Amino acid sequence: MKILIVTQYFWPENFLINSLTVGLVERGHSVTVLTGSPNYPHGKFFKGYGYVNRSQNYHGAKILRVPLLPRGKGGGLRLIINYLSFALSASIAGPLLCKEKYELIFVFEPSPITVGIPALILKTLKSAPVLFWVQDLWPESLSATGAIKSKILLSFIGQLVRFIYSRCDRILIQSRSFLNSVVQQGGISDRVLYFPNSAEGVFRTTVPVTNNMSPPEGFRIMFAGNIGSAQDFGTIIKTAKLLQEYKDIHWIIVGDGRMREWAETEVRNLRLTNNFHFLGRHPVESMPSFFLMADTLLVTLKKEPIFALTIPSKIQSYLACGKPIIAAIDGEGAHIVEEAGAGFTCPAEDPDLFAQTILKMYKTPKTEREIMGLNGKIYYENNFDRDMLLDRLVQWMNDLVATNKIEVS
Repeated sequence: MKILIVTQYFWPENFLINSLTVGLVERGHSVTVLTGSPNYPHGKFFKGYGYVNRSQNYHGAKILRVPLLPRGKGGGLRLIINYLSFALSASIAGPLLCKEKYELIFVFEPSPITVGIPALILKTLKSAPVLFWVQDLWPESLSATGAIKSKILLSFIGQLVRFIYSRCDRILIQSRSFLNSVVQQGGISDRVLYFPNSAEGVFRTTVPVTNNMSPPEGFRIMFAGNIGSAQDFGTIIKTAKLLQEYKDIHWIIVGDGRMREWAETEVRNLRLTNNFHFLGRHPVESMPSFFLMADTLLVTLKKEPIFALTIPSKIQSYLACGKPIIAAIDGEGAHIVEEAGAGFTCPAEDPDLFAQTILKMYKTPKTEREIMGLNGKIYYENNFDRDMLLDRLVQWMNDLVATNKIEVS
């Protein structure tokens, strides 16, 4: 099968679409990726990239890059221009670069929804069905994070979402709770399929890459990933303040993001620096070695209806690593941790209950925490295994291509 993947983000940026692409190539499919110049998360082009890039090959997949304006520091206007520049560039240059006859177009949408615009143009030109993988609900996530506050602009974006969803042949959702929103925004219910995220292969290895970090002595709570407004570091820091008498509880933060500077300043102001350790961003290949340091892994989100529908992708990575989890989140993500028996949960944005949950894990014997980690690993293998999910995806792709051939003929 000849597959065209349309995604604003791709290797060397670290996104789930990289692993999925490799999996499709491994199964014998011819894959082309239409993407932009890598600039996430730092906001400037990766070394060796710019406005003009040569074609590349990634594990057998052909990469075609179109120019875009880098996201900079991620401010509102600059981010909008970044999104629109890729949509415009891919819509104009995409048809010129993508000269082959593709049987299916696969769209990866972690944000922005505008990635669907060039895909629909290519659908018309190539007479190929579109399979659209929703990672982030628009316009709900924009409103929840405060990225856009204008009701007029949010209404316009809602119309754009309906335009895109209604023209997709199939829509994949990373959380079952996305279904109602997608249908309300124009998706056809019997064309919406649940396709959850998996974890990078490195998280399933038993021989992780080592690092040179010396973990602090004591009970180590590790947060890995983006430090942004959605991750609610305000509640994390308030909770740490409540627990400051427990000198051996350490908060290890592996990651970076727009809120990191604010979080570090707040930690200093509250005199919590002895218990907080900001280690910065590290390659995904090294993450399992960091996880080995942890006594428990932490996932947090703000209390917003949209976030209660979401499964944070770090949950799959945490489960795959076999470590117990503390989830200060609502909804679908918390349900998975509970159903797996992989740790403890508490409501979002509640420092008192969060502190109680931390202490509950702190006082849980190591042998019981190890059982939680094993439960999570088993749950991952039964529900989020990469090969199982890829087999399911390929079957859906084959069915969609066959249906499209009948309709076209």
